[in-house]
Amino acid sequence: MAEGKRFGAPVGNWAVPPRPELAVLQGQVVRLEPMAADAHAADLFRAYSGHDALWDYLPYGPFSSASGYHRFCKDTASGSDPAFYVLRDVDTGFCGGVASYLRITPEAGSIEVGHICIAPEMAQSRAFTEAMFLMMQWAFDAGYRRYEWKCDACNMPSRRAAQRLGFSYEGIFRQAAVVKGRNRDTAWFAVIDAEWPALREAFLAWLTPQNFDAAGRQKERLSDLTRLVRAGSDPAL
Repeated sequence: MAEGKRFGAPVGNWAVPPRPELAVLQGQVVRLEPMAADAHAADLFRAYSGHDALWDYLPYGPFSSASGYHRFCKDTASGSDPAFYVLRDVDTGFCGGVASYLRITPEAGSIEVGHICIAPEMAQSRAFTEAMFLMMQWAFDAGYRRYEWKCDACNMPSRRAAQRLGFSYEGIFRQAAVVKGRNRDTAWFAVIDAEWPALREAFLAWLTPQNFDAAGRQKERLSDLTRLVRAGSDPAL
């Protein structure tokens, strides 16, 4: 902050955005559907089965039975914060994971993406990346000023994903929580509205079909496209 500056810049031409009222978000390769236990829980449980490490950094799970996961989804789907989406592959119909909006604070223009749990079949895929783009796009189109990503500081795959997706590293909140009986330091990342236009162009360039060969391999890496947009890089990566 410049010496002598008493206040932040005025926020003009901005109105408090609406809270998410989840509707289907349709992409080229993924469809985001509001979570409904009866429609999604069985498919998600099958996708997650045998991959207990997916739950390592989440405050719940793993689940030992389909009925237990169904109850969790039913309880979770009834709330508005977090508000869960299910990621469905457009071509195969495969339900490959979930992500949610949470810590929704319209009066501050702030919203977070989290509770992300993606089965190995969809992880590091074009579908997952497009899902993250669609959720971010909705938030900024709705008028949010700040889009957050937070994770356990020990969760290096999540920290790498945040950077790849264009989130700027903002630091570590030490001893931020106790999760499953363990200390959690939390790594903070965010995108702000001033960065969104350039970041949107980076996503669109990466998602274009011309960026993938006949085998579905990317020609240009998203991290190379988002690097110029990020205001801060994670020193641990």
